[in-house]
Amino acid sequence: MRKIWLVIKREYLTRVRTKGFILSTVGFPLLSVGIFAITIAIANRKPDHPLKISILDHLGGLGPQILVGLNEKLPDEPLRFQLVRAWDRPPSEKAAQEELTQQVRDGQLDGFLEVPKDVLDGKEATFHTLNTDDFQADRAIGRAVNNAVIARRLTDRGVHIDNLNEIMHVGELTLVKVTKTGESKENNQSFLVQISVVMLLYITLLVYGVMTMRSVLEEKTNRIVEILASSIKPFHLLTGKILGVAGVASTQYLIWVGTAALVSAYGAAAGAAFWPGATAPSFHLPTAYLVYPLIFFLAGYFLYAALYATLGSMVSSEEDLQQVQMPVTMLLVACFVLFPVIQRAPNSPLAIALTMFPFSSPVLMVCRIMVQTPPFWQIALSLAICVATTVGVIQVSAKIYRVGILMYGKRPSMVELLRWLRYT
Repeated sequence: MRKIWLVIKREYLTRVRTKGFILSTVGFPLLSVGIFAITIAIANRKPDHPLKISILDHLGGLGPQILVGLNEKLPDEPLRFQLVRAWDRPPSEKAAQEELTQQVRDGQLDGFLEVPKDVLDGKEATFHTLNTDDFQADRAIGRAVNNAVIARRLTDRGVHIDNLNEIMHVGELTLVKVTKTGESKENNQSFLVQISVVMLLYITLLVYGVMTMRSVLEEKTNRIVEILASSIKPFHLLTGKILGVAGVASTQYLIWVGTAALVSAYGAAAGAAFWPGATAPSFHLPTAYLVYPLIFFLAGYFLYAALYATLGSMVSSEEDLQQVQMPVTMLLVACFVLFPVIQRAPNSPLAIALTMFPFSSPVLMVCRIMVQTPPFWQIALSLAICVATTVGVIQVSAKIYRVGILMYGKRPSMVELLRWLRYT
């Protein structure tokens, strides 16, 4: 036990003291807070100046109604659009279009809206602009055109409406999440938490698994493992290496969880302090959202770390390492790809099967808990299956590891691996 502890201590202290660990541990929370702050700033940012546009109306009479829809705003908001010129049924459509296009190229206009003659029959209007990535402006123009077309159709049928938006406006749908302890209003914060946790689990399992693999390969390449193998059993060396890196990961996780708890408790207040009057989503993270990710991460880490350590002991070069790690890495990638399955139907047979499968449960069970918490027995069973699989994988990995760390040259074939497993 003392030798295992020495390996754990060496692995932990060697990695915790590196600049990479410090930068990633501090940088991730700072990056998260920075994204949070930038999101609030962008969401509450007012446009610098109105967009200069012209309307080329081939139908005629639709431009004024479109302009009314474009300039609808709150009393304290600046105008979003400035109409430079409205072309109503120009005599030469081609000449008018060429002139407006040139004005856009010269920077005199931000864009121009072309309304076809048969827009009332369903033909789409066209907005010509240099910047097609201003989605807010695009949606506003599209909405204004649709409302103007609807108003014209009603007018043609003898229905006169002063303000179409008042009639078309309906209340938004409010989502309320029902839990065993009560109800909570949803503003997409659950989805943000889910995707953040899934990404965190996916990245950290991959990073720390690969870290364990490279540690084995490094010792094998430098021939250090030959000295270690003479004083400690390979199984103890493998166990100490996995536990040491697990300690590094747990330290980092605890720091991140603490940061998440602080952001959850004081994030909205901090945002309001920096940007008075700004609105920010209110996050409330239940204790289960903080505890279960750590538990399942540790279960998943031991499983994948054993697999990656085995891969590291099987090869002798970086080139071979890139090839043999792909199957294990694809298991983690599959967890991320199958995330929407859990979101859409968390209690479907497929979702239950995926959360019981030991190689996907460390990520997908956490996702399922956040979407719709399953019965506790399913959580416990998923964890038990993962732990049992981990024990079996470690036993198999240890047999391959004890032979592989002293083998050099070409990577072993499947027949050779089976022969290694039979060694006593």
